[in-house]
Amino acid sequence: MKPEPPSETPRKVYMKTFGCQMNEYDSGKMLALLAKDGFTATEDAEEADLILVNTCSVREKPEQKLRSFIGEVRHHRARGARIGIAGCMAQHAGEALFKRFREDVDLIFGPDQVPRVRELVERAQTERVLENRFMDADDYPFVRELSPESAGQVGAFVTIQKGCDNKCTFCIVPATRGVELSRPSAQILEEVRALAARGVREVTLLGQNVNSYGLKVSGELTFAQLLYAVAAVPGVERIRYTTSHPRDMGLDVVQAYRDLPQLTSHLHLPVQSGSDPVLRRMKRFYKRADYLGLVDRLMSARPDLSLTTDVIVGFPGETDEDFEATMSLLEAVRFDGSFSFMYSPRPDTPALKLLDGAVPEDVMKDRLARFQKRQQELTLASNKAMEGQVYDVLIEGPSRWDPAVVCGRTSTFKMINLPGELHWTGQTVPVRIVRGFTNTLRGERAA
Repeated sequence: MKPEPPSETPRKVYMKTFGCQMNEYDSGKMLALLAKDGFTATEDAEEADLILVNTCSVREKPEQKLRSFIGEVRHHRARGARIGIAGCMAQHAGEALFKRFREDVDLIFGPDQVPRVRELVERAQTERVLENRFMDADDYPFVRELSPESAGQVGAFVTIQKGCDNKCTFCIVPATRGVELSRPSAQILEEVRALAARGVREVTLLGQNVNSYGLKVSGELTFAQLLYAVAAVPGVERIRYTTSHPRDMGLDVVQAYRDLPQLTSHLHLPVQSGSDPVLRRMKRFYKRADYLGLVDRLMSARPDLSLTTDVIVGFPGETDEDFEATMSLLEAVRFDGSFSFMYSPRPDTPALKLLDGAVPEDVMKDRLARFQKRQQELTLASNKAMEGQVYDVLIEGPSRWDPAVVCGRTSTFKMINLPGELHWTGQTVPVRIVRGFTNTLRGERAA
């Protein structure tokens, strides 16, 4: 169905996003497309004609948030507002959600259907809509419109691929985002140039496994070549990317850390476990020694590189010895930070077959608490070591808590708060670190 022309009466959309950077990016693209039909974003659900919640399903917490959110906004249907659920949870549990929220929700669609959001919203004006099919990969229409929220922003996300062909046994992503598909590099560079023209100075490239970008497309750039091409765009001061699979990171990407000053000194490199038997059951296809060898090569190329990671505690079959291997890996690498979670079974994942080796919840809680305590100690020590030193900080804007304070990040992705002026936003300024805390640092502009 062809979308209706823009409405003469302005309409408002309230967008709530749960989950990762890809969900945030998808939300921005949906806002850009809906703007063509007269929708403007609002932060007040009370005045919204359309309420959309964009969901994650990697872990259980977003599912709990979804149930709570629908309970909070369901009454708006009585005044004519339409309510929709998008994202990964809508993909894998669409039919169940359609039945569960029969009286509360008008529209449910998966992330693959984001390019069709205008059509789906218009259909939802007259019928309940469930659309969680995967679109044809041969001509998948990556959204090229820029998020209206990108105007005036210092940093922005740019997707370079969708889906994932890895089969990590704990991961639901292949079931929610489909097969891996690389976005044409010409489109990526077009979006980066448009963002830079809007004043964006930091670009974060998004993909489930960025290191495999372009490898399945004849004549396409590799991921390393894409990094060099993005770095050549005038106005781009910093480049970040996520997520990187340790198995697929090649020497050409390591070399980029030697060659490209725009490539920031921070890398999120998920390890998931420090135990070879657990990594094997996870089907990560690398060993502990492989990961540590990659870390050595990266640190040789960029000695000030800050590493963060993901860790799953209590994966089925994890023994005390396996967990100690993860703790010793933490000591060996000394990550600047990590996202760590207790294993939670996800639907449609191979790990469900391993649940006869489930780790008791109290054991998982104890292990997670121990890991997180040590990680906090390492993070604080790293931040304290920065005291008295001067770093280039890209100012992102005012602090949420104090209008006389601005905030920004170092190349190593450390958040700095300092007294400053709003017009510094978008500028890179020298900052001396006054004090390091666990989650942030306090600084002052250096002369």
